[in-house]
Amino acid sequence: MRTLILLRHGQSVWNAADRFAGWVDVPLSDVGRKEAARAGALFAKAGLLPDVVHTSLLRRAVSTADIALDAADRHWIPVQRTWRLNERHYGALQGRSREEVRTRFGDERFMAWRRSYDVAPPPVEQDADGDRDARYRHLGVTVPETESLKDVLARLLPYWESAVCADLHAGRTVLLVAHGNVLRALISHLDRIPSDAIRQITVPTGEPIRYEFTDTLRPTDSHGLPLGGNP
Repeated sequence: MRTLILLRHGQSVWNAADRFAGWVDVPLSDVGRKEAARAGALFAKAGLLPDVVHTSLLRRAVSTADIALDAADRHWIPVQRTWRLNERHYGALQGRSREEVRTRFGDERFMAWRRSYDVAPPPVEQDADGDRDARYRHLGVTVPETESLKDVLARLLPYWESAVCADLHAGRTVLLVAHGNVLRALISHLDRIPSDAIRQITVPTGEPIRYEFTDTLRPTDSHGLPLGGNP
């Protein structure tokens, strides 16, 4: 069996404030740090000790991985970070409160931007965030102006198929710490969920989800299994 642990970062300060974050690099809240530590304790309790971790370049995922691995006494394992695991870019919605967007644009458009597969929010204005390219310039990465979930899956899959699948094929237990929309996209791929049903997928902060795979990297269950419980 090949084992994958999916973990959405702990609550961020903008999760707590109910604001769209996207590629904005907001930190964890106090609650989020506790969620990350609890997740690591759950790994240890379940005997699921990661051999390698993959995270985004955003600090809420990086910090969650660090805290969880420290709680599981696996702080020393190799870490790979990539922009391909960054949260969906929410375009002009980034920084706005969800209630503000819902009130201004209405429930239908709000839900299409949040939960649909192929509808992207309005793009961010050029140079609206003056330093938004600085972090990625040396990687040759063009920061998107907006993304749908379909866009997220398209930039995620090359990394999944090359880096993560290579670790799974090698028999490593893999921890992947990312963001709600990235994990929704990946789960839809793993479980072959049709695009019109993806809006039903919800991934809570700080709750590890376990997948077991066959040698051909097909899940042994139709859905991942939450570890849950109290460590």
